[in-house]
Amino acid sequence: MNRFDYVRPSTVAEAVAAAALPGSAYLAAGTNLLDLMKGGILRPARLVDVSRLPGLDRIEAMPDGGLRIGARVRNADLAHDPSFSRRFPAVAEALLSGASAQLRNAATAAGNLLQRTRCAYFYDPASACNKRDPGAGCDAREGENRLHAVLGWSEHCIATHPSDFCVPLAALGAVVEIEGQAGRREVALEDFHLLPGETPERESILASGELVLGLRLPAGADGFAAHARYVKLRERTSYAFAVVSAAACLRMRDGVIEEARLALGGVAAKPWRAHAAEAVLAGARPDAAAFRQAAEAALADARPSGDNGFKIELARRIVARALALAAAGTQERLPALPASPFAPIPGGPLHA
Repeated sequence: MNRFDYVRPSTVAEAVAAAALPGSAYLAAGTNLLDLMKGGILRPARLVDVSRLPGLDRIEAMPDGGLRIGARVRNADLAHDPSFSRRFPAVAEALLSGASAQLRNAATAAGNLLQRTRCAYFYDPASACNKRDPGAGCDAREGENRLHAVLGWSEHCIATHPSDFCVPLAALGAVVEIEGQAGRREVALEDFHLLPGETPERESILASGELVLGLRLPAGADGFAAHARYVKLRERTSYAFAVVSAAACLRMRDGVIEEARLALGGVAAKPWRAHAAEAVLAGARPDAAAFRQAAEAALADARPSGDNGFKIELARRIVARALALAAAGTQERLPALPASPFAPIPGGPLHA
């Protein structure tokens, strides 16, 4: 590991000032950052420890009916908060499907947003990776790429974003609160992560030294609580990142879908909000035909980035399964394996 400076600011203003110096990186739980440093993937000159900054570890109800999640809130604490899990069950289910219990006890909300891709070529310093070393090339393009992107990728990068947490947040219209040298600003989580284009090394809209302060779920987002599910398909049922996943949130009235929210994970360099599919579902009856039509709309622009054409049909099926589970109603208790696609649909067959 390379030598680095370590500072522990006592206020957000001090943290932002310290991180404005070149080569700085923020440290909270470090569940991803420290691994990258040990592997020589990242070599920050300075770590700015924000793990004890006051006021960033709260789950707060907002006066307008929304809810704020501080950047330092632990994944496990958020998922197991009774009020939060009742209001936003798909988010709780996504959190509990990610990593291990030990990691969830340490990892933070902001760290989850900012975690780096799990592309094997990014993690291998001997491989060409435009995300790690701009201009070096992308060995994944002609390498092992069956788990890579099918939406929004470019010739320069085909990596996917690994977060489960961010997928239902994108569906529900979450907002990210940011502090930097230029002051405070807010951005929709849907716009927070960037597609690779010609600059895959730039993964979010954050400017140098900017700090994520928290996330806010808007008023009315809990109106989907009765019909909200997250479904995640992985190569093994626990402790694995998604091959594909989907968050489906429905607002039902008189047996008809009044409003739908849908986002996909594991298919792009960002959580993928499926607006076209949402439009298909608005006013439709919740049946298999409508769900299949929505799935087709969600993946209409998908194309293989390598040996991963199977992911497109797989994603369609996961979308349809998530919508069917959401339409059947949010379960009173999470299944023993949260987000498992093998959970039966109430009143229907196990396999769609």
